[in-house]
Amino acid sequence: MSALGSLSPEQIRSAEKTLSYGTWAITAGAVLFSVLTVTPLVERVTPDGWEPTAPILPLVVDTAVVIVVRLDATVARLGGSSGAWPAVLRWMTGLMTLLLNIGDSALDGDAVGVAVHSVAPLLLIVTAEAGLAYRRAINQAVEKIERSRTAETKEREQQQQAYRERERADREQREQSARDHAENLERERAEREASERTAERDHNARMERERLDREAETRREQREYDERVRQNARQHEDAVRREQREQADRSRSEQQAREVVSLTTREAVERQSMNTVNGGVNTAVNSRPTPFTKMPEDEARAHLRSFREGEKSVRQLAEDTGWSVGWVNNRLRESAEDSEPAEAAV
Repeated sequence: MSALGSLSPEQIRSAEKTLSYGTWAITAGAVLFSVLTVTPLVERVTPDGWEPTAPILPLVVDTAVVIVVRLDATVARLGGSSGAWPAVLRWMTGLMTLLLNIGDSALDGDAVGVAVHSVAPLLLIVTAEAGLAYRRAINQAVEKIERSRTAETKEREQQQQAYRERERADREQREQSARDHAENLERERAEREASERTAERDHNARMERERLDREAETRREQREYDERVRQNARQHEDAVRREQREQADRSRSEQQAREVVSLTTREAVERQSMNTVNGGVNTAVNSRPTPFTKMPEDEARAHLRSFREGEKSVRQLAEDTGWSVGWVNNRLRESAEDSEPAEAAV
């Protein structure tokens, strides 16, 4: 951007005001000077009685100058061109003002007067042309500045738009990344929870299997313990029964021995009594009674089994079978021992 682009709008407006105020000041001075200078000349060439109309001519010419200056300023501010006729009017009014101002001095041949009176009109003409050029230059510069600023504004807006687009894209990318991260976290959490649930189910299943195994082992141990208790109880009962049986056998043996001793003693006493009563040896004593036929062993065993324990004494069974008391006693003991395993199996 040029140096004009560095001017602020206030500085440009201040320059325009300075140009406008200066132009109007010069115009006002030139118009006033022209009226004072031209009026005496017009009075000398005006018919008698019409002298008061002398100021009208300079006022008309100066009004044309004011119109030209004012409209040229407006057209220049609008950035347009008024064409050839405004230029003709501008130069014609300027030349008329110049000629009217120097006319009196030129007729008198006063060169100094001509030079002095030409200052204001020439200054007005040049100021009008220079003001128009200044305004056009300022307008062009302002337009250029405006275009540059518009371009800068547009570029800045484009940059801002691009920045907003980048921000929006970055924001969308961040949001997408955040959503992806959240989805990943949610997926990881779901997978972790599923893994934990699976591990928990496996753990619970393993604990349940272990519990069932422990219960089965406990039941097995309890069964083994119960079996051992029952075996111990049976062994104890068997021992008690054996002890009771042995005690009973001992008691029976002792009873049988006592019965045998008693029987033997009673027979001996009876024999002694009989011998004593008869006073001598009786032939009946020396003679033996008809011997009792002994049962076969199988029949004797069957006969012994046909009676319950204690139903008959050993002596009676011995007399019935013809076997000795010791043999009967042994067979009864064997029969009792054979019945014990059957009872234990039940």
